[in-house]
Amino acid sequence: MVIRMRHTRSHTGNRRSHHALKGTRFSVCENCSGNYIKHHACESCGKYKGRQVLDVNARIAKMEKRKKAKNKELGIEPKKE
Repeated sequence: MVIRMRHTRSHTGNRRSHHALKGTRFSVCENCSGNYIKHHACESCGKYKGRQVLDVNARIAKMEKRKKAKNKELGIEPKKE
């Protein structure tokens, strides 16, 4: 099968003009004035549409626990201040 009409560079470019990725849109949190991704909970305070949906303190504690376990596994001693 042979292609009858060749797509010119301009027509190809016009088609591909919609393929670009769009940047992330941020909104300002009403509670803590931090930035958050639209339709997602705020990562700094854990609220979404005025409701508390994430326990931020528990999340931080969990991350610290994982970090300590990984450092212990790798043999890295914690920094003493």
